[in-house]
Amino acid sequence: MNTIKFYIMPDSTALENSLFLQAVCQIIARHYHLKERVFVLAEDQLQAEAIDELLWQMDPDEFIAHNLVGEGPRGGAPVEIGWQPSMNRRTTLIHLQQAVAPNLQNYQHVVDFVPADEAGKQQARERYKVYRRLGLTPQTEPYQDDVADPS
Repeated sequence: MNTIKFYIMPDSTALENSLFLQAVCQIIARHYHLKERVFVLAEDQLQAEAIDELLWQMDPDEFIAHNLVGEGPRGGAPVEIGWQPSMNRRTTLIHLQQAVAPNLQNYQHVVDFVPADEAGKQQARERYKVYRRLGLTPQTEPYQDDVADPS
């Protein structure tokens, strides 16, 4: 694996709200347009389905070929969304779960998040420490996008 990037989310994007999921979709779009194969590891089935639906609602000019795990073409679409860890190799993992994802070696890039709430921040700190113990050097960057910050 080459990189782990933590996006520090603004106060308006708590993990459970739609602004957070819209921000996730924007990050998925960035990686998709770089021609990366992306796996989105959602917290649960409900979140995976919500991301799937938001991707379908994006502007047709910004279409992102995606599917939920088990649907779509053999081998999956360029963007696959699931709530169970994947054994398949992909370029990028968009990580939305509380615990560190298994099979990190299957990805060149991992995108993780530091939410605004204290409990979420603490969980992100724990993941950060695990990545460091694994010999990885996570980078942090404030998330900035018109979707997450309409001002």
